[in-house]
Amino acid sequence: MAALGTIRKRGVILVCIISFGLFAFIAEEAFRSCDSAKNNERQQIGEVFGEKISVQEFQKLVDEYTEVIKMQQGQDNLPEEQMNQVKDMVWNSYIQNKIVAHEAEKLGLTVTDAELQDILKTGTNPMLAQTPFVNQQTGRFDVSALQKFLADYKAQKANPSANAQMMDQYTKIYNYWSFIEKTLRQQTLAQKYQSLLAHCFLSNPVEAKMAFKEENEESKIQLAAFPYSDIQDDKVKVVESDLKAKYDEMKARFKQPVESRDIKFVDIQVEASQADRAALNKEFAGYHTQLAAAADPTEVVRKSASTVAYLGIPVGKDAFPSDIAATLDSMAVGATTAVKANKADNTLNIVKLVNKQQLPDSIQYRVIQVAAASVAEAKTKADSIQGAISGGADFEAIAKKYGQTGEKAWMTTRQYEFAQSMDKDNKAFINALNTQAVNATSQLQLGQGYVILQVCDRKAMIEKYTAAVIKKNVDFSQDTYRTAYNKFASFVSANQTADEIVKNAAKSGYKVQDLKDITTATHYVANIHSTREALKWIFEAKEGSVSPMYECGNNDHLLVVVLDKINRIGFRGLDDPQVKEMVKAEVIKDKKAEMIEAKLNGVKNIAAAKSKGAKVSEVNQITFAAPVFVASAGASEPALSGAVSATKKGAFSAHPVKGNAGVYLFLVTNKSNRPVKFNEKAQEQKCRQKSMQYAGNFMNELYLNANVVDNRYLFF
Repeated sequence: MAALGTIRKRGVILVCIISFGLFAFIAEEAFRSCDSAKNNERQQIGEVFGEKISVQEFQKLVDEYTEVIKMQQGQDNLPEEQMNQVKDMVWNSYIQNKIVAHEAEKLGLTVTDAELQDILKTGTNPMLAQTPFVNQQTGRFDVSALQKFLADYKAQKANPSANAQMMDQYTKIYNYWSFIEKTLRQQTLAQKYQSLLAHCFLSNPVEAKMAFKEENEESKIQLAAFPYSDIQDDKVKVVESDLKAKYDEMKARFKQPVESRDIKFVDIQVEASQADRAALNKEFAGYHTQLAAAADPTEVVRKSASTVAYLGIPVGKDAFPSDIAATLDSMAVGATTAVKANKADNTLNIVKLVNKQQLPDSIQYRVIQVAAASVAEAKTKADSIQGAISGGADFEAIAKKYGQTGEKAWMTTRQYEFAQSMDKDNKAFINALNTQAVNATSQLQLGQGYVILQVCDRKAMIEKYTAAVIKKNVDFSQDTYRTAYNKFASFVSANQTADEIVKNAAKSGYKVQDLKDITTATHYVANIHSTREALKWIFEAKEGSVSPMYECGNNDHLLVVVLDKINRIGFRGLDDPQVKEMVKAEVIKDKKAEMIEAKLNGVKNIAAAKSKGAKVSEVNQITFAAPVFVASAGASEPALSGAVSATKKGAFSAHPVKGNAGVYLFLVTNKSNRPVKFNEKAQEQKCRQKSMQYAGNFMNELYLNANVVDNRYLFF
C-alpha cells in the first residue's frame, strides 16, 4: 500500500516521464520517417503531374539517347559539354512527352500500330533518313531493309552459337531502331495534338481583307519626335506611391514560375607562375629534339602525355584542334614545327607531319571473319575462302556458310579519327580499307584469326594527314597551387559573414561578383566546371549564408559563395532590386511623357512642334502590320504605326502619341497601296498561320500547369 501511495503521490511526475518517453519514441520514429522520405525524395530527378522519375530511370533514358548520338556521330565518347546538352534534351523531351500524353489521354488521342506501319511504308519522315535502312540507290528509307534486319536479329538472338562481336553490332542497331520507333510514336502523338489545336484557329474573308490592308497600305509622314532621353532623369521626381501604382499595373511581368537564387561569389583561377612556365619550356625543348629525330613518334607522344592522341593512321583535318589544323597545309612531310604557344587554349605545341595523302572519306566494304583452333588452320581456311571468291563464288553465300551475313557496310573517317587510342589490328584494318582498290579482295591476320576483306566502293576523296602532335596545357606547379590555396583559405577563414566577404575581398586582391536567377536547371556555378557541390549548397542554404571553400574547375579554381537572395515561386515584389529598377524606369518614362504632353498642349502643326524643340524628320513606308523605327529616338514604336494608320492623308495627329522612347506628333503627307494583288484564299491561310504562331506557346502554358519539379542539380 505504501508503494502504491508513493506512486500515487508521484503520479503526475510519472505521467510526465512516461509521456516524454512516448514522445521521444514517436519523435524518433517521425524523424526516421522524415529522413527516409527525404532520402527517397533525393533519389528523384523530378516529377510531372505528381508522377516522379527516379535517378535510375532518368539515367536509363540518358544512356539510351547517348548511344543514339554515338551511333549517329561515330564517336565512342561524348565530351562533358555535349553530355550536358544530352541530359537537357532528354529532360525536356521527357517533360514534353509527359505533357502531350496527359493531354492526349483526356482527348482519347493515340497512335496505333497500323498508323506507325503507314509511316514506315511511306518512308518520308525525316527521322527515318537517319537510320541504317536507307536504300543507297534511291536515298530513301526502305521498309523491307528494316524488316530483313529485324528478322536477322531475331534469328541471331535465337542462335546460341552466334558470333559475339556480330551479335553486339546487331544489338546496337536494334536498340537504335527501338529509340527511333519510340520517338516516332511520341512525335506522331504530338503532331496529332497540335493538328487538333490548329483546327481551332479559323480565318475568314473579312479578317483576310483587313490583314491585307494592314500589310500593304503605306503611309508617309512628317514626324516630330520628343525623345525621353532629352530630359535628364534627375529632373523627374519619383515617390513610393508612384512605384506601387506602376508595380500593380506591371505585376504580371514579374511572375516567377520556378524558384531561383541570387548569389555573390569570389572565384580565383590558379595560373602558372614564371618558374612554372620556364620549366615547361625546358621540357618542350627536349620533346622537340626527340620528335624531330623519331622515325616512329608513337612513344615520344605517349611519354609526353599530349592531350592529342597519335593514332598512326591518316585522318581528316577536323580531327585536330583548330590551331594545329591551321598549320598542316603549310608543312612539308617530315617537317617538325618549333615550339609554339597558343594563348586561346593556354597550351604549348609541337607538330610533326608524318604523311599527307588523298584518300576516300567514305568506304563501303564487307568481311568474312575466319576463326580456327590454330593460326595455321585459320590461314588455310582463309586461303580457301579467298580462292573461292577470286574464282567467282558469291561473297554473301560463302559468308552464310560460316554463320555471317557478308552484308555491305560503310565506314567514314569520322567513325575512327577521334579515337583516343588505336591497337595494331584496327590500324591494319583501317589502312587496308584506305588503300585497297574497289572490288579487290584481301586477307588480314587479326589476332589469332583472319578476315577476308572486300572493298566495294570509295567516295569523297579528301586530304588526310598522319601527324604527331604534342599539346600540353601551361599548368601551374603544386607549389604555386599551394600558395594560392593557403592565401585564399586564410581569406575565407578570416571573413565568416557575407558582409565581411564583400567588404574585405578587394583588400586581399579578390573580386566579388554577382550572379542572378540560378535555377535547378543550371549545370555549373558561374560556368565553372565541377561545381555541383556548390550548386547543391546554394539550393539548401539560407539567405545570407557563406559556403565552404570549394576546389573546382579542372582543379584550378577556388570558390566561395554567399547566398544573397532566394526568389520563391510567385510574384516578385518591389523589394526586389531588379523589379524596382524596371518599375522605376517605367515611372520615369511615364512622367517624362506627361511633361512632354503638357508642353505640347495646343500644338496643331509640325512648325509649332519644332518650335517646342521637336526633332523633325520624314518617315516613309509605315504600315499597321509592322512597328515603325524612329531613328531620332533609337526605338521601334508600334503605337506610332497604329496612330498613323488611323489618320487620314493630309491630317495632323489628333493628340500626342506616347511611345517606348518618346512622344510623337505627325502629319500624314501621303497614303498609297503597294502594287500587290489581293488573293483571298492565300491571305486567309496566312492569317491562320499567324494565329498558329501565337498559339505555338501552348506548351509553355501546359508546362506551368504540369507542376514540374526539377531536382537534376542533385545528381548532374
